[in-house]
Amino acid sequence: MDLVSQILEGNRLALSRVLTQIENGTPQGQATLDALFPFTGQAHLIGVTGAPGTGKSSLVNQLARAYRAANGQSDPPSVAVVAVDPSSPFTGGAILGDRIRMRDLSGDPGIFIRSMASRGTLGGIAQTTAGVVQAFDAAGFNIILIETVGAGQAEVDIARLAHTTLVVEAPGMGDDIQAIKAGILEIADILVVNKADRPGVENTERALRNMLQLAHPAPRIFQHHGGQTGEVYAARAETDGVETTKEETTPAAVTAEIWIPPIQRTVATEGEGVENLLKLIEQHRAYLLRTGELFQRDRLRFETELEQLLQRILMIRWREAISDDQYQATVELISSRKLSPRQAAFSLVDGDSI
Repeated sequence: MDLVSQILEGNRLALSRVLTQIENGTPQGQATLDALFPFTGQAHLIGVTGAPGTGKSSLVNQLARAYRAANGQSDPPSVAVVAVDPSSPFTGGAILGDRIRMRDLSGDPGIFIRSMASRGTLGGIAQTTAGVVQAFDAAGFNIILIETVGAGQAEVDIARLAHTTLVVEAPGMGDDIQAIKAGILEIADILVVNKADRPGVENTERALRNMLQLAHPAPRIFQHHGGQTGEVYAARAETDGVETTKEETTPAAVTAEIWIPPIQRTVATEGEGVENLLKLIEQHRAYLLRTGELFQRDRLRFETELEQLLQRILMIRWREAISDDQYQATVELISSRKLSPRQAAFSLVDGDSI
């Protein structure tokens, strides 16, 4: 029996082998992923991101446990956890310590934890994270939790991968202005104030609410190659975490729902607030399905992945087509200030002799 059939039948060992092959970029791993792709599209992808020290791993641990409890249901959803750890810029190694933090999840056949190194990739996730997520999706996992590395203000790639993005904040992680200006907050579908038993939680929540008031009625719009995926002009009317706005895609304005990110306090180490957080995630998924935005997010995710793959493939093919002597000679001209990097790049791409 081939690997694809084994994975579709729930063979954990086969899935582990393919995940390793995907991470290493082997031809067999890519071929298996291609064969699995038609079986994807059923899982709900939940991204968990935030600054280091906000308690993302503890929160993911509690979310996985809560999903598996599923209010005592006999058939709770299966959960896959993809935890991305930063790689050392000096040795290239990674601790992959999330499996240690989540050791109380071990033994549950409905949970699969996979740690992976970022391998120098910026943006909070690894280059092969999307492939790993697709493999879990095809393997039948209902919920896929994706924990990023400790992300900064601009590391927001998780928003292009996940259906629902949780941005985790914590009291004492910075002043109010820092919280408001942080670009990472703009990708949030749900804002989580973790470690809510600490002093200063009210100030943190107040700063986040101020940020939301500044952000709305204008909704979140992803920039893509200098363009926008949609333009919405607002006439604000809030109803239970959802705004209605006038979307001027035609001369006659139509009414569209806009999701306003709610704020949920949690104490992940104690499990406090996690049940309410699950309800908010389910409400967001219902909103995505009701408005058709789930399809739009999937489309944007595949478009982004396609362009990244094209860049890598074209770069590899171009590098194979040019001699190393010519490449090094061009670098030497740049180093001696005889040619600017931009001039050199155009000359190499156009095939001009230097």
